[in-house]
Amino acid sequence: MIVTKRNSLRLAAVAALGALFLGTAGTAMAAAPAATDPDPDPAAATAPVASASVSAGITAKPSVTSVQAWQLFRVTGTTTGLEAGSTVTLQQKQHGTWVTLPASVHTTRNGSYSLGVKLGIKGLNELRIVSGNTASPVFTVTVR
Repeated sequence: MIVTKRNSLRLAAVAALGALFLGTAGTAMAAAPAATDPDPDPAAATAPVASASVSAGITAKPSVTSVQAWQLFRVTGTTTGLEAGSTVTLQQKQHGTWVTLPASVHTTRNGSYSLGVKLGIKGLNELRIVSGNTASPVFTVTVR
């Protein structure tokens, strides 16, 4: 893969945004219970467990459909069937292959997310949000 100055600048900008939003979204995990409980509740051991038959899904909606190069926009959405605090990541289709960009954020307790994005590749950009093997429908943003 040939890394041009343009691509390295784009990746650096997206990485900086991803790190910024990742740092601010990490607080949802602080409320998670500890893995080992020194005083287990015997009633909890016999309580029925909810079925995990809900299939995972991700929605994604960009705040705009057209932007100037490097203009900040947001991608928001919700997840179903994923744990709270799951990481969702932006992917971009480049030359027919999905490329993971360094832009990710953790979901909130209710499964929603909001991700700031800047793109520099001009033209029609095909994008999606992924978490593990689950992906959102493809959406497009035109960079002018």
